[in-house]
Amino acid sequence: MPSRTLPGTELTVSSLCLGTMTFGEQNTEVEAHAQLNRAIECGINFIDTAEMYPVPAKASSQGLTESFIGSWLKHQVRERIVLASKVSGPNRGMEWIRGGPQLNREQIIAACDASLKRLNTDYIDLYQLHWPARHVPMFGQTYYEPSQEYSNTPTLLEQLSALNELVQQGKVLYIGVSNETPWGVSALTQLADQHNLPRIRTIQNVYNLINRNYDHGLSETCHREEVSLLAYSPLAFGLLSGKYLENPKADGRMTRFANFGQRYLKPQVPPAVSAFCELAARHQINPAQMALAWLQSRWYVASTIIGATSLQQLNENMASNEIKLSDDLLAEIEAIHRLSPSPAQ
Repeated sequence: MPSRTLPGTELTVSSLCLGTMTFGEQNTEVEAHAQLNRAIECGINFIDTAEMYPVPAKASSQGLTESFIGSWLKHQVRERIVLASKVSGPNRGMEWIRGGPQLNREQIIAACDASLKRLNTDYIDLYQLHWPARHVPMFGQTYYEPSQEYSNTPTLLEQLSALNELVQQGKVLYIGVSNETPWGVSALTQLADQHNLPRIRTIQNVYNLINRNYDHGLSETCHREEVSLLAYSPLAFGLLSGKYLENPKADGRMTRFANFGQRYLKPQVPPAVSAFCELAARHQINPAQMALAWLQSRWYVASTIIGATSLQQLNENMASNEIKLSDDLLAEIEAIHRLSPSPAQ
């Protein structure tokens, strides 16, 4: 498994990262441990989770994902694992998390302490803001609307200062963001430099064949600021595997959880997915593996976050690491993209 050291850090991470948001909802603790063991066997050392997981978020299951990882982690050599988690942002409901999560100082510190306890560890390698405390288009939204700005938003400086406390206490090694924008990345890095605070080192954003929003603005911003991309939703909730083309009622997040559809059920998505799956078939490549191999070919993707609900899926996803796409195939992928640029954006 190829690995790379994230710029500005001492973290060497595998090119594939195991995402865990199914643990506690679609996967039992036993199944979660089996996935973790298999990932480690295959060279993955990077595990990503969040305080709000599993998804969909519910009061009855919140924190189970971290707890499942924690019960596994206590039997591992901690220093060999790069563990990432996230603190929830506001205005997404979830009143069961601290009465409604906020990104103020008190809540960031409380969230980290609770995650450390569930994870059975003294430190988190990479601690991320799950989404901004201000209004930004995300989770299927497209446009920024100033009229939708939130009230009483903690300043970015307060957020960075709280994360700095965690770093100074040794509870967190490095910090990152998720679902961020070019403005947010620029503002956070500038504030860090101005106030001698930790710089964000990663950004975890959606990036896949049908949502390439990262290409516009964020790729340059993150390159210049040395912020590494951790690409999530690489298979667009399974759409890019082609399984829903064969069976629209196939078991998966798109059919189990109705509210997931808003991100990908858009008019131009089915034709684009069909085109990519047909291209994979012509080249005799599994479409999911093609989509994952394409991500790993992108110069700015530091690690691709893969998720699975079975060991078979996990093995197939990890096998994408062995595929190198030809220049001709990459050109054909780009041709499809130009006909229908980022239809899920």
